[in-house]
Amino acid sequence: QVQLVESGGGLVQPGGSLRLSCAASGSIFSILSMGWYRQAPGMQRELVAVITSGGSTNYADSVKGRFTISRDNAKNTAYLQMNSLKPENTAVYYCNANVIPGGSVLPRRPYDYWGQGTQVTVSS
Repeated sequence: QVQLVESGGGLVQPGGSLRLSCAASGSIFSILSMGWYRQAPGMQRELVAVITSGGSTNYADSVKGRFTISRDNAKNTAYLQMNSLKPENTAVYYCNANVIPGGSVLPRRPYDYWGQGTQVTVSS
């Protein structure tokens, strides 16, 4: 089994910064990609940013230039640095990882795993 644990959410004023972390643990053969999604009240969950094992990144247009996703492959951890935060960035942020689990089951195939979510509130 694979677990994702997020940390770093909280309350911040507009224009401020937060850094989210997501650590993957458990029986892991390979992590293909890690990413962040968010869901505001009454809205659908949406992609914020994703990073592959090779370091390629993709961002939602609304966060380009303000958010940066990074990854420490040795620690199976992804980070989301969020700068110049706006009230509309308020949401529950979820970590996602596309993981090939370890173990002896063949053929190996990837599965999506999700963290429990961390609240980010941008308000004065």
